[in-house]
Amino acid sequence: MAVRVASPVSVLASFLSQTGECPELLLISGDSGAGKSTWCLEFLRQARLSGLAPLGLLSPPVYQNGRKVAIDLLAIASGERRRLAELRQADAREPGVSTENWHFDPAALNWGNRVLESIQSCDLLLIDELGPLELNRAEGLTSGLALIDQRGCRLACVVVRPTLLAAARQRWPWGEILEITANPAGEDLP
Repeated sequence: MAVRVASPVSVLASFLSQTGECPELLLISGDSGAGKSTWCLEFLRQARLSGLAPLGLLSPPVYQNGRKVAIDLLAIASGERRRLAELRQADAREPGVSTENWHFDPAALNWGNRVLESIQSCDLLLIDELGPLELNRAEGLTSGLALIDQRGCRLACVVVRPTLLAAARQRWPWGEILEITANPAGEDLP
């Protein structure tokens, strides 16, 4: 199991040059707040600057008064954005799909699955993230699991929480782990 620490620029350079070792699957992981979504956004920006057209889904957080209160779902190709999840109310019994902290909109999950199902193959795939719904409960963005299983993308970058890396590695033993560490200075990691 190779663990890499790399900037979006260095991963993209390796991918574009196809020299050295460029993995087929990067499992992007790191502690909460380490910058996994920020890494994905920068990777997307750099890929587009290089003339590539990445596909997939990103999950940008929504903050209110400095507190994360929701998660959106952003289709990379179209730029369409939908509200994916909101913080669960402590005493609420909401119908649908929930985790300990989040309640997910079933319509947004269905839309996200349709976006992923439309991808047959691609050069670059980004999915932020496949989490406990997908890896533990076979719910949520299950089309993302199938897309990775098919291995139709030259490079897939998938955000996976550290607590779910074992499940992801069991499912995709060919994947390499890219560890994102908090970098407050905003400098490129080696």
